[in-house]
Amino acid sequence: MNCRPQCGACCIAPSIHSPLPGMPNGKPAGTPCIQLDEDYRCKLFGKPERPAFCGGLQPDVEMCGDTQQTRTYAINWLSALELATRPDSTH
Repeated sequence: MNCRPQCGACCIAPSIHSPLPGMPNGKPAGTPCIQLDEDYRCKLFGKPERPAFCGGLQPDVEMCGDTQQTRTYAINWLSALELATRPDSTH
């Protein structure tokens, strides 16, 4: 599966705890990454300075939904995962 045009959910919903260019302290959940361009694509894609966490996120039906879903589906799915995996969360 390829990333959907104009989505960027994986660059908005999750927190990133490692430094990245322009965000030396990482980024909080729900905040768009500074490396997200106007087309909702990662400016660091394929570059060594891209955080390993980001490279680990791969588009798939579970995260992104089927072809009828929108980026809102992916943002909601990733946000729920973020909450469920926070160190202070209770499962």
